[in-house]
Amino acid sequence: MIPKFAVATDSQKPDAAVPAPRAPAAHSQTLSRGIRVLEILAETDEPMTIVALAAALSVHRSIAYRILRTLEDHGLVVRDPAGRVRLGPRLAALARGVSRDLQAAALPVLTRIANELGMTAFVAVLDQSEVVTLVSIESRQAHATVAQRPGTRHALHMGAPGIAIQSGLSASQWAALGHAESRRSEAGEVAALGYASSHDEVIAGLSSIAVPLLVPGESPASLAVVYISSLHSPTDIGAALTEAARTIVAELS
Repeated sequence: MIPKFAVATDSQKPDAAVPAPRAPAAHSQTLSRGIRVLEILAETDEPMTIVALAAALSVHRSIAYRILRTLEDHGLVVRDPAGRVRLGPRLAALARGVSRDLQAAALPVLTRIANELGMTAFVAVLDQSEVVTLVSIESRQAHATVAQRPGTRHALHMGAPGIAIQSGLSASQWAALGHAESRRSEAGEVAALGYASSHDEVIAGLSSIAVPLLVPGESPASLAVVYISSLHSPTDIGAALTEAARTIVAELS
């Protein structure tokens, strides 16, 4: 709508016209809820009922049902014979296009690292204030492996992958995230130590070691492993990850 202004006398005319403030852009509530459904389903290990999803969204069941029908039409969610909902195969196809080059370059390196160290190896990327697993490989050699599924996410301030990503952020990048808290002190030690480490932070009983993975044109990321126990020293694991990160960056340069 064009704003209406009163006619000013010569004594009232301002030196320059002041533009009217812009109204904030409108957001689609339905789209936002649909995306939130996908996030909720990605965070759970079991299919969910429509009633449970409606409760998680804080909406009436009929609204949740309409959202699910739309997502179902696009293959983003599917329902089992009992009517419970889980993520659909179409979503996996879409996910393959996310950082496609980085995934392609990382896969053979992750496979080698996972089998050499007997651990689950993965690439995690920064997504606003969270760390998200982009791609992962479990070891074929280990007697017990840790599942680190793509799409798994946790807070940036938790775990070795988050610490490694923090260490690679410039001051302006960190400021742009808008965190009230400061970076973890361990992030400042990564350059000297060569790696970040954590234990019992994201999942109880598990340890993780990570190094920054800085690929031009890609989101800040880290290359990491997660494991229950290991005969390899943290220093040796960190060195192997550092070399692996160099290989990935060289492949994409």
